[in-house]
Amino acid sequence: MEFLLPPGWPRPRGYSNGVAASGRTVYVSGMIGWDAQGVFHTDDFAGQVRQALHNIVAVLAEAGAEPEHIVRMTWYVLDTKEYTGAYKAVGAAYREVIGAHYPAMTAVQVAGLVEDRARVEIEVTAVVPET
Repeated sequence: MEFLLPPGWPRPRGYSNGVAASGRTVYVSGMIGWDAQGVFHTDDFAGQVRQALHNIVAVLAEAGAEPEHIVRMTWYVLDTKEYTGAYKAVGAAYREVIGAHYPAMTAVQVAGLVEDRARVEIEVTAVVPET
């Protein structure tokens, strides 16, 4: 996996500008902040992020993938102010579940998510290196 940083560009914080990788590609659908039984345990933004990330890790494991194989993440948030206001707690949850691995990321504010209690939905693409 190669993290892409054009010459002269400042190093991004918490994500990469681009990633080049080869291997088995794994696509994970948008995960939200409920548990495996479809139950929300919190309406807290960072709490839902933590659970969504745990859900992502569980799906990746089914493909033999680890968090460090993630090459791209897309975050769909209902409120960018809620998202930016929770940066510190979101960062802590991210490092706890994913670690110090920062793939290419996009965050988009959306008008709504399918599940009414969901505050965030995160989808990922991972590439597992060929052995």
